[in-house]
Amino acid sequence: MKAVNWNAPDDPFTKAFWDQNVRQFWVDEEIPLADDKLTWTTLEPAERETYEKVLVGLTLLDTLQGGVGMPLLAQAMESAQVRAVLSFMGAMEHMHAKSYSSIFSTLSPLPRIEALFRWAEDHPLLQAKVARIEGRYRGIVAARGEHQVNASLYLALASSVLLESYLFYSGFYYPLFLAGGGRLVNSGEIISLILRDEAIHGVYVGMLAQQVYARLPEEEQSRLRTALREDLEELSALEDAYTEELYTPIGQVEEVRRFCRYNADKALMNLGQPPYFAAPAEEVNPVVLAGISLRTKNHDFFSTKGNGYVKALRVEPLRDEDFIFGVAEVEG
Repeated sequence: MKAVNWNAPDDPFTKAFWDQNVRQFWVDEEIPLADDKLTWTTLEPAERETYEKVLVGLTLLDTLQGGVGMPLLAQAMESAQVRAVLSFMGAMEHMHAKSYSSIFSTLSPLPRIEALFRWAEDHPLLQAKVARIEGRYRGIVAARGEHQVNASLYLALASSVLLESYLFYSGFYYPLFLAGGGRLVNSGEIISLILRDEAIHGVYVGMLAQQVYARLPEEEQSRLRTALREDLEELSALEDAYTEELYTPIGQVEEVRRFCRYNADKALMNLGQPPYFAAPAEEVNPVVLAGISLRTKNHDFFSTKGNGYVKALRVEPLRDEDFIFGVAEVEG
């Protein structure tokens, strides 16, 4: 066992991702969700149900990522610095899951919340997505021999990228759509903060996957490209069916599918692979597309916190000299 030594970088990028994760740290209590209560009452029943179901679906996926995915990926990495970054990201996945509970407790009564969580536990499409991704994570543990371990590690890292850069987005769509129209803005702000985290998670894990991929011989790379495409196709079929079920009542199935396929191509880009759907950004709802922009949002003091808030990183005690100000001469 060796102590992690951040003064001797293991690679050119991990320290930068550590710093970025720390700068982005947030907690759900910082967002005034109570302000959304009035807007919630103006939504149609079908709109409220869709909103609740996409949130509980996101909660399940974040629970998988924080409790299984990131810990197993971290254990499989040789670098202690990489393990530290993945562990930090895993903690933020738990923060994401907790933040959805904060939204639920603000908008929905407890019996309804309990019913929603039972719905997620029994939902075949949601559980099939979880099983496919978790199987890749568990495959690292089952692998034997360096060659097999590297192949299974690549597929697990790739599955993590598909989860964070693709599968989450059917759930992100509706909160972004509503917030972009001025409804449930504060809950939408939490989604924006989560999106900011998921963006760097997908990029970082994608870079790790590319490193593992580059160490493998060409014939193994070809086999893994086929396996990745099969994973994507199976997950896409599940995602299409899940989207149809959740969004048919509010008439937005095709809009969500276009959004998800656009993000699937972005996930493949994080893995250094060509697009599969070739979904153009022009076909995505512009309100939702603007919602996934990582540009800082500015808010006035009395509105939501915003994803560009400034955190004090250098704090010094006040001194007497700090209160000595220069006195301007007054001309007589």
